[in-house]
Amino acid sequence: MRLTPVRLSRGSTAAIVAANSRITCHGRLGKIDAARKVFDEMHEHTVVSWNSLISAYFIKQQPQYARNLFERMPKRNTTSYNAMISGYIKLGHLDEACAVFNSMPERNVVSWTSMLRGYIQAGAIKEAELLYCRMPEKNVISWTVMLCGLIQDARINDARKLFDKMPAKDVVARTSMVSGYCRVGRTAEAREIFDDMPRRNVVAWTAMISGYTHNLQLDLARKLFEVMPSKNEVTWTAMLTGYTRAGCILEAIDLFNRMEEKSVIACNAMIIGFGQCGMVTEARNVFDQILEKDDGTWSSMVKVYEQNAFQLEALDMFRSMQLANVRPNFSSIISVLAVCAGLAIIAHGKQVHAKMIRTHFETDVFTVSALITVYVKCGDLAKAKMIFDSFEGKDIGLWNSMITGYAQHGLGEEALQIFHDMRMTGMLPDEITYIGVLSACGYSGMVKEGREIFRTMSMNAMINPTAEHYSCMVDMLGRAGQVVEAFELISNMPVEADAVVWGALLGACRIHKNLEIAEIAAKKLLQLEAWNSGPYILLSNIYASTRRWEEVAKLRKAMSLRSVSKSPGCSWIEVDRIVHIFTGGYIIAHPEQQIIIFLLERLDCLLKESGYCPDFSFVLNDVDE
Repeated sequence: MRLTPVRLSRGSTAAIVAANSRITCHGRLGKIDAARKVFDEMHEHTVVSWNSLISAYFIKQQPQYARNLFERMPKRNTTSYNAMISGYIKLGHLDEACAVFNSMPERNVVSWTSMLRGYIQAGAIKEAELLYCRMPEKNVISWTVMLCGLIQDARINDARKLFDKMPAKDVVARTSMVSGYCRVGRTAEAREIFDDMPRRNVVAWTAMISGYTHNLQLDLARKLFEVMPSKNEVTWTAMLTGYTRAGCILEAIDLFNRMEEKSVIACNAMIIGFGQCGMVTEARNVFDQILEKDDGTWSSMVKVYEQNAFQLEALDMFRSMQLANVRPNFSSIISVLAVCAGLAIIAHGKQVHAKMIRTHFETDVFTVSALITVYVKCGDLAKAKMIFDSFEGKDIGLWNSMITGYAQHGLGEEALQIFHDMRMTGMLPDEITYIGVLSACGYSGMVKEGREIFRTMSMNAMINPTAEHYSCMVDMLGRAGQVVEAFELISNMPVEADAVVWGALLGACRIHKNLEIAEIAAKKLLQLEAWNSGPYILLSNIYASTRRWEEVAKLRKAMSLRSVSKSPGCSWIEVDRIVHIFTGGYIIAHPEQQIIIFLLERLDCLLKESGYCPDFSFVLNDVDE
């Protein structure tokens, strides 16, 4: 935007008004130097001149310059104070805003409403209510700001009481109540307010439609959508997102094709929708057709690849995103960290870590928790612990990441120390915490400690053991050779034992050759997961170890009849930032296959020479072998 110069006498009223206008325009455009130049060149300043430049500094996020200017003002009016309060509130500087408010010689409704908005924005609802009660006069904006604060605090009933007391209700207040009711699932009451609205704008219609889709009432949403007099892209996208969230991909496709103009937000919703249904190719087709991609577009495609186990494609997409100079957002960082953890590729993880530091994501507890998981999965526990120790404001997820990390590496004492440190801070453990701690005890053979933690978890943390906790206990007892006790624990479980619990018991039976309990566990597993080849293989090899070949033959026949087959094994390594994938059976030959086979044969000879006996318990034996 270019401002047209106007030639006026420097001291005239018209010249001052024109200069003030130019300061305001430059400020709104973020051109603070130009605004200051106009101010400095003015022969005479009015209070409006000072106020305009103060507002410009706040727009540019330079509160100290605004404060200095405010202190230098020869004369201030209420608008001057309000400009300072509003500027501080927008930057989240509530204490400074309070100081200015308390120093005001005279306040108007704008002053009170700005402070009210500041308290609500900071989540200080109690303080907002006290201030609201002190207000000498209120307008519709004041009422609506307080109404939105109560809704934000999930106090919808109190919000309704305030709404009913409002002397005048505009479309903003009514729409806020519609959104508030929908947020807590009370769509019938939201619809009542919507129907009573004397005038509805597109925002009100969209709020009601979004409320229905948020609560998966798609039929009601679609009926309202079809009778809406004028739709904008937000409305179309709200309806589209409702279908994709509910997995109604065919309806989403139909609606998407009907859109005359497909906004990037709508396209992003379709990418996510296709990804949730496993339609990765279709998601990529939409991605490729978007001419102007935003960060949401790129992160959506990264997420689709990650969720559908296209890990290498997710890494390539994230790399392309950076080459396109698109700043990673929260979603893309989380997705690519999940890929790095899943593949245990440290080089890529370090690259993402560096990107997090440059983009200030290293202060976010969720991304840091995911980063710790990457270093843990890659075996760099020292780095994981360093990041953990340096992070302030740890939440339960961060503590759990560190406990689980030590547990996965069999470092039970270290895991228990973290658990103890967490309790000392006053942080209460959750169900995941106890899964990590019990797993650590199991991997480290700390049966006594595990028993005590399991026994006291309901007393110390008010958490009743779930099937996962029992699975950890069964695994711990099984590893220690206490298979009978593990079976008795399952028999006395207050919850139904799932496949994970029985699988842990069957694994223990394989190690300790307990055929009697193995048969019980295997039969239970086959009832729960008839498609799973694991129980067949384990039980078959237990039978084979006791030369019960007829039973082995029966299991092989049962597998054949049910079309159950063992999935080929898969492993990967990272060399020079390139991930090499190996699949059992050489389904996809590696470019260096001959060298790899030669080295494997050489290693096999060296192992045999050293006296190593291979474990074939996970190999499905043929009856005639």
